[in-house]
Parts: sequence; C-alpha cells; structure tokens
Amino acid sequence: MTAARVEPFFHADTGTLSYVVADPSSCRAAAIDPVLGYDPVSGRTDAAPAEAIARYLDDEGLRLDLILETHAHADHLSGAGYLSERAGGAIAIGAGICAVQRHFAEVLNLEPAFRADGAQFDRLFAGNDSFRIGELRGRVLATPGHTGDSVTYVLDGMAFVGDTLFMPDGGTARCDFPGGDAGTLYDSIQAILSLPDDTRLYVCHDYQPDGREFRFVATVEEQRRDNIHIGGGVSRADFIARREARDRTLALPRLILPAIQVNIRGGRLPPAEDNGTAYLKIPLDRL
Repeated sequence: MTAARVEPFFHADTGTLSYVVADPSSCRAAAIDPVLGYDPVSGRTDAAPAEAIARYLDDEGLRLDLILETHAHADHLSGAGYLSERAGGAIAIGAGICAVQRHFAEVLNLEPAFRADGAQFDRLFAGNDSFRIGELRGRVLATPGHTGDSVTYVLDGMAFVGDTLFMPDGGTARCDFPGGDAGTLYDSIQAILSLPDDTRLYVCHDYQPDGREFRFVATVEEQRRDNIHIGGGVSRADFIARREARDRTLALPRLILPAIQVNIRGGRLPPAEDNGTAYLKIPLDRL
C-alpha cells in the first residue's frame, strides 16, 4: 500500500497547524483542523486559510472525503463549514461535542433552535471508531482532558493529536476549559504514548519556545522521553499538580468567545438575524 502523504498548513495569526492527509493511490483526502480567519476588531471573517487548502486539493487532483476536527477549538475559528461547501467532505468531531454544546448554549443563551446534539456535524466519533481515506484505514482515540470532546486520529504510523500535546519543549494542553481535567488528560496522553515508538505525532500548535525553529511533528519516543510536562515517567499526581498550577496562571485565549460560537456549529456562523447580518455574542461577567 502506498504511504499516506501529509501537507501542513500554518496560520500565523493564531499559530494553528492544519493538515491534508492524502491517499496517493486513490487521490482521496482528509483535512484536519482547517482555519477560518477572523479579525476581532472589525468582526470580519477571512476564508483565505481554508481556501488555501481547497486550492491545494484542486492543484493535486484530490477529492476531499472528510474534514476531521480534533475538538471545538478555543483559539481559532474553524474553517470546516467553508471548506465543506467549497470542496465537499463530511465534517467529523468527537461525540463529546454534545456536552460542550450544552454548556455553551447555556452560557451564551443561544437561539432556541440551536440543537446541542451534534447535529451540526456529519459524523460524531467515539473511541475506537474507524474511518477511511481512500485505501487508508484510520481509527479514533478518545483523548479528553484538554476538552471533553478531544480526539486523536491515528493512521499509517501517524497520529494527529490536536492540542493534547505540543512539541516536547512546549509540553501539554491546558485543562481549565469546561469539561477539561488534568487527570483525564494524563490518562489520555498515556494512551497516545502507548502507540509504537516511531509513530509520528502531529501537533496543532507550535509556540517555538526560546525562538527555536518551527516544528510540528515528534515521535512517541521523543514525547515520552523529552516532553517537559509528561516525559521521563512523571507520575499522575505530579502531573496534575503541575498542570493545575500552570493553568491558574494562564489568560483565556483572545478568540475564545467568537471561536466557540462558530466551532460548536461545525465551523458555521450563527444564523443571520432579520436584517441579514450574523452576530456573535459577548456574555458579560460569565467567563
């Protein structure tokens, strides 16, 4: 079988990595964590990051089968809705999205028609579910802890871990969002690190500690040995204490409010109001 081909896309404004995974033998592909640009000052969206993926698919003669979200991101708007309309592809996310939707539907007092049952997505994945990209067979690891809906996509010697792990010198995800839990994250990371040592782990962000060169992939062996938060055999209790202490020092992501409102809708904007304009809400004194 021909090995999968991976093409990264970097959105500098949010520091987000998206990926296209393609099966060269069938010319079928999946996009992972696409981005929709957003300017919080003007309220303008920018489809350019997702359009770059669509153009790549066109140029390479690839058919998009799946758009895989690792979770409902809090640091960027998802480009899944735009990309699905532009290039096709079923939008998928972990089944834990329903709990995320219920929480934020209440916090944001969303419109009565909003359904907190995952209906905005084409597929809801549970742990050990499988998927295909052409002749490539993949499986889903449920990896909650950063958020309740976080999943990891595993195929062909690779795993796409979302925010669960960063590069080894960047550590691990925060756990102070709704549905997050440091002990659960520890357990999820152990599941990822039980994959074969040479499995390549692709991250969703690289914050380039100390200004080092940009990187987005490390092996299981490298993460198990060198990760500053989880490597070297750190105990569960020590990890929880360190993670919770660090989380208390972190500010909320600057795009969390617009991002959540779009991302729990499968990367689509809220419905337009009677004047034809869509609006995002800012709940005062809730977060």
